Amino acid sequence: MLSQCKSCWKENRSFIVFLALMFCFRSAIADWNDVPSGSMKPTLIEGDRIGLNKMAYDLRIPFTHISLYKIADPARGEIAVFDSKVADKRLVKRVIGVPGDTIAMRDNHLIINGKALSYTAATNGDWLEQLPEQTHIVRLDPNAQGYANFDPVTVPEGHYLMLGDNRDNSADSRMIGFVPRSEFVGRSRSVVMSLDYEDYFLPRSERFFKPLQ
Repeated sequence: MLSQCKSCWKENRSFIVFLALMFCFRSAIADWNDVPSGSMKPTLIEGDRIGLNKMAYDLRIPFTHISLYKIADPARGEIAVFDSKVADKRLVKRVIGVPGDTIAMRDNHLIINGKALSYTAATNGDWLEQLPEQTHIVRLDPNAQGYANFDPVTVPEGHYLMLGDNRDNSADSRMIGFVPRSEFVGRSRSVVMSLDYEDYFLPRSERFFKPLQ
């Protein structure tokens, strides 16, 4: 048995080393992430695969959340991926509140640190939401209730408030609470490719390498 293992290693070690390095690269440096739901519409849609920079925030031991070196903290407006212990799954949301921020929502309109954000009507009933750092598109339902409102909350140290762009169809910090920094996996700034789940998984070429805001 031992001789067979040695023989197998000699014959396939280049391929085995390549696979090990590839998995380590995908675990700690860069990968892609499927978008399974519409919680980030219209920015992301079902079938998108987004590029994931796993070194955006930390240099980590591969296959773990153990940080060897902090590179940067998540910034307001970024689209980030995190492994939520509360939701028991990986989620893709937008960073809305950073530590120390006070956030409130009235009729789906955000108030950050006492200042109401500006909203401008866009196409198809969507809206442009103007964060202090950037403007991005969101999907709002003017008739929505329930999670369209919450009283001011202050984001604690080491945590973040995350929301989906599809504000009335997103299980985000309004349900799972503040997200610990240790749960962040990485940041996304582009769609790598996209497949149409409702049309025989045909590629949506117009979304390939589409930058995200």
